[in-house]
Amino acid sequence: MNDRELLENVISGKPAERVPVGFWFHFLSDAETANGLFDGSVLERNVEGHREYVTGFKPDLVKIMTDGFFAYPLAGGARAVREIGDLELIEPIGPGHRWVRDQVGLVKAVTGMKPGTFYFFNVFSASTTLRFMAGREKLVGWLQKEPEITLAAIGRLNEGLKALSLAVIGEGGADGLYLSVQNPDITRLGDWFYADRLAPGEMGLLGATNGAGGRSILHVCGYAGVRNNFLPYRDYPAAIFSWAANVEGLPLGEGRKFFGGRAVLGGFPNTPGSILETGDRREIEGFTKKILAEAGREGVIVGADCTIPKGIPYERLEWVRQAAR
Repeated sequence: MNDRELLENVISGKPAERVPVGFWFHFLSDAETANGLFDGSVLERNVEGHREYVTGFKPDLVKIMTDGFFAYPLAGGARAVREIGDLELIEPIGPGHRWVRDQVGLVKAVTGMKPGTFYFFNVFSASTTLRFMAGREKLVGWLQKEPEITLAAIGRLNEGLKALSLAVIGEGGADGLYLSVQNPDITRLGDWFYADRLAPGEMGLLGATNGAGGRSILHVCGYAGVRNNFLPYRDYPAAIFSWAANVEGLPLGEGRKFFGGRAVLGGFPNTPGSILETGDRREIEGFTKKILAEAGREGVIVGADCTIPKGIPYERLEWVRQAAR
C-alpha cells in the first residue's frame, strides 16, 4: 500500500495498515514570507527546502509550504496595506498573474518529488491573508467599524485565492488545499459574524476546489495561542480537519465526533521546547500511543497543532511514525 492508498483509506474511514503521520516546516525566515514577487531567490530556496525534507523524511503526505507568498499582490506594485483606503488596492487576479504562475511552478516542482503521495497546497483564508498584510488590530477594527468596505476587499481577495487554488490543482497537480482559517478575535467577532460574513467565502473556496476534483484539509489555526469557536467550521466541505488540539483543549477523538466522523489530523503540540523537540524516544512514542488511545486508529493522521519548529531532526518524526504502526 503506497502513501496515496493509505490516505484514501483514512479519508474514507476504512481500516489502514498503519496510521500515517503529517508534519511540516517553514523553509524561509519570517522576514521573507511576503518577498516572493520581489526576491527572485525565494521560490528556488522554497523548492530546495521541500526537496531536502521530502527526500530526507519521505513524509506520508506533503503540505506544500507557500513561504514567500503569504501576502496577496496589490495593484500598482504596492507592498503594504496601512490605511483602510489601501483596501482598494486589493483586486481580483486571474490565473495569468505572476503571483499565481510562480506558485504553480512551485507546486509542479514539489509534486514530482515523491510519486504516490497526496500533496496539499497551503492557502491562508482571505481574512488571515489580510491580517498578515495589515495586522490583527487594524483588521478587527475595520471589520467592526467599516465592515462593508473590509468585507468587499475580502471578497475580491477570495476571488484571487480561488483562481490560485484552481490553477495549482488543475495545472500544478496538487490534490487539494490545506486551508488555514482563524477567527481574528473571538472576543470581538462572534460566531454569528464569522458564520454570516466570513464563512461563506471560505466554504466557497473549498467548494470550488471540490468541484475541480480536489480534496482538502481544513486547518483551524491556533497560531500564537489564538482561540477559535468551532461551530462555524462544522459544515465546511473538507475531507480532513486539523486544529490546535493542545491550545483549544479539544482532543482528536472528540473533534472527530464534532466534525461528523470525518478524518482528523494532529495531536502533538508544536511550540518550541515541546515534546517533539525535547522528549526522548520513549516519551515521544508514549505520546503517540496516548493520542491513538484517545482518537482510535481509523480516520486519524498523527501530526501537530501547526507547523513545527525548524531544525527538529527527522529521526524524531520517524519515532512517531514507528509508534503509530
